[in-house]
Amino acid sequence: MNTCRYSSCRHLCLGLALVLATVLPLVAQDVPKTWVDKDTGHRVYRLSDEPGSSAFYFNVNAYSPDERYMVYTAPDGIHTLEMATKKTRLLVPNPPPPPQADAHMARFRYGYHAIVVGHKTDSIFFSRMDPETQLTVLYKADLNSGAVTKLVTLPPRARVATVNADETLAAGVYDEHPESVAAEYPQHAEQGRGPLVQPESKGAMMERRLASRIPVLLFTIDLRTGKVHELLHSTDWIGHLLFSPIDPALLMYCHEGPWQKVDRIWTIHTDGSHNTLMHKRTMLMEIAGHEFWGLDGETIWYDWQIPKGEDFWLAGIHLGKTEDHAQVAYHMLRNDWSIHFNVNKGATLFCGDGGDPGQVAHAPDGEWIELFHPAWRRNDGGIDSADFVQPGTFTPEHLVNMKHHNYKLEPNVRFSPDGKMVIFTSNMFGASYVFGVDVEKAPAGAADIESTPELGLKFGPNPPPTH
Repeated sequence: MNTCRYSSCRHLCLGLALVLATVLPLVAQDVPKTWVDKDTGHRVYRLSDEPGSSAFYFNVNAYSPDERYMVYTAPDGIHTLEMATKKTRLLVPNPPPPPQADAHMARFRYGYHAIVVGHKTDSIFFSRMDPETQLTVLYKADLNSGAVTKLVTLPPRARVATVNADETLAAGVYDEHPESVAAEYPQHAEQGRGPLVQPESKGAMMERRLASRIPVLLFTIDLRTGKVHELLHSTDWIGHLLFSPIDPALLMYCHEGPWQKVDRIWTIHTDGSHNTLMHKRTMLMEIAGHEFWGLDGETIWYDWQIPKGEDFWLAGIHLGKTEDHAQVAYHMLRNDWSIHFNVNKGATLFCGDGGDPGQVAHAPDGEWIELFHPAWRRNDGGIDSADFVQPGTFTPEHLVNMKHHNYKLEPNVRFSPDGKMVIFTSNMFGASYVFGVDVEKAPAGAADIESTPELGLKFGPNPPPTH
């Protein structure tokens, strides 16, 4: 599907990996730790040991400023992965559920929900609903010591999705009327689905939510004082909030809904000014979405289809560009399209998490973790203008065969800080784990060359959407 997560749990996607599926008997020591994918020649690693663990949503910062740690989540709480050694530890254990609470749903309602790793300090920001007040409280934890600091309590019904570059503000959305909350996303809560799992009848849900015109408020909250600043009142469906990694006053957000029915990608300043549409469609059934910041904070990248499901590009808007091309776009074939894309430092390589035939591209052979080598289209004496889109192409390279992955769980790819590995989540072994794959091919003659789908079939014969 080519639509975004529910807005009621969109903030959970930003790092939440609480697993709400049935507990599986398989334990981590039973499943392989590393192998070379027979179909690609790249070495794959299982980075987490906890069944039901997951990396962050693809566009959310998971790395400490010194690039030492990556944060991920599991049923028992928030974990760190030391990048150099691949050692993991439980940083913030989930609190016990309230008395008489159903443990299955209590983790969803009252567990710690990771939001984002800070860009300034070695901190993971997270939230929890207070069982007594039913208000959400924001915290941060030091990635080295594990020390937890309580920050602020949010207004009723409020949820926070992102923290700005200097860690002074968080941004979120809340329904303006209490009666809207219960009606907003009952299916997700009743089915106990995790936030990275695509729901059943997703298209119909998206249509209903867009048409409901629920009044919402986009806001920021000062993490030092608790002061709330109102940015935007709307009856549109607002979500996918993401602060710039470099500009503490610049927030990206989207108008949720079926992408062909919304003007999706927007930015706004934290004083409420400069509310700006970033991509304006020019074609019937054109869609753009799953936007993310380039690591330098100077480009917003997004999936662009003209029209939907027919022609596929990864496009970028350069902010503040006054010369050269403000918009760029790399073309790809149907089998190369991915649910999510990501980029390394310098934008010299891109990656994607693929998709099964049920996704918007309906790709017959799209179930791969992909590496993309970009190249610009040479100008052979054509008319050029700074207003034109600068076109390029992606040359794909398969990294992992994902044919035994259940794509109801989205892999959500990202590069490691050094760009040497692509990290993703998969349920190929039944329970979800965090995996990594080397960008460089393994040396010839490896003794542990295995078919990834055959390994998956052995250890997880029928993988569920476990997250």
